[in-house]
Amino acid sequence: MHNILVTGGCGFIGANFIRYLFSRNDFTGRVINVDRLTYAGNPENLTDIASAFPDRYRFVKADICDREAMEKTFDANGVDTICHFAAESHVDRSIVGPDDFVRTNILGTFTLLELCRKFSRQIELFHHVSTDEVFGSLGETGHFTEKTPYDPSSPYSASKAASDHLVMAYARTYKIPVTLSNCSNNYGPYQFPEKLIPLMILNGLEGKPLPVYGDGRNIRDWLYVEDHCAAVWRIMQQGRRGECYCIGGRSERTNLQVVHDICNILDEEAPGPESRRKLISFVKDRPGHDLRYAIDCTKLETELGWKPQEHFESGLRKTVRWYLRHPQWVERVRSGEYQKWIETHYAG
Repeated sequence: MHNILVTGGCGFIGANFIRYLFSRNDFTGRVINVDRLTYAGNPENLTDIASAFPDRYRFVKADICDREAMEKTFDANGVDTICHFAAESHVDRSIVGPDDFVRTNILGTFTLLELCRKFSRQIELFHHVSTDEVFGSLGETGHFTEKTPYDPSSPYSASKAASDHLVMAYARTYKIPVTLSNCSNNYGPYQFPEKLIPLMILNGLEGKPLPVYGDGRNIRDWLYVEDHCAAVWRIMQQGRRGECYCIGGRSERTNLQVVHDICNILDEEAPGPESRRKLISFVKDRPGHDLRYAIDCTKLETELGWKPQEHFESGLRKTVRWYLRHPQWVERVRSGEYQKWIETHYAG
């Protein structure tokens, strides 16, 4: 795994993964970061990496659905490994407009798999990053495992389920070396403010309403992004080819508990005139809103020796502090200023 193509490397998890690779002594290869730079892809997340590792990091602005552009990238860089993060991932937007989700998540994955067929002699691994949402909703008990049947509830999760099936079918039919991971909800630095945790942090700082769907009792398992990156790298290095691995944080919380925790931390770290809990407002529930997600990551723990290192409480405090310390990043992302920077640096 010397020349690793990371798709969606300017997004939240992809950027953290690239930063994680370059922080490790056991990684001596190159990263080719391919990103279309949609609203959630920000190359400024990696400007320090680009400066520090000019011979080992390369950015390519391209659409994974563009077969010609991706083929040139594979060929020019001797790509031998793919870590596929690129995806449209926000459930609310998939409900309003599912087109981009079908295109990027299904057709984009198909394009990459077809190129793995073409360049099969040099491909060591295709790792596909997916979500626990493909499994649908749990009741009050039980956990998702690698054997859980797929039962997606939204256009987003349906598109990811389709891409998962494509990956495993290509592994069986064309003998492409693959691994696949399904993770729980990520949180941490560089997350786009449309997601629950950064949205609540930033709204709370500004005294804006904190909208909570339904009664706030929907449960998610939360995974600190660096723990996710460590798990993906462990799977890529040691995971059995053709296998799926579930990655969870073992940190189940209701949405309302998460919002309460954020309010408490904000009140400590950036005290205001009154408790942020007074800003909480309950809004109409999202269509098809799954009740509960929870992952059993025993397979990953027992086979590969991975365990999450961050407790939810400490990870959440780190996350709040990161947003407090990076107001410029927040302002540029929310105002779209970084898009002007992209247009200047990556015209066309």
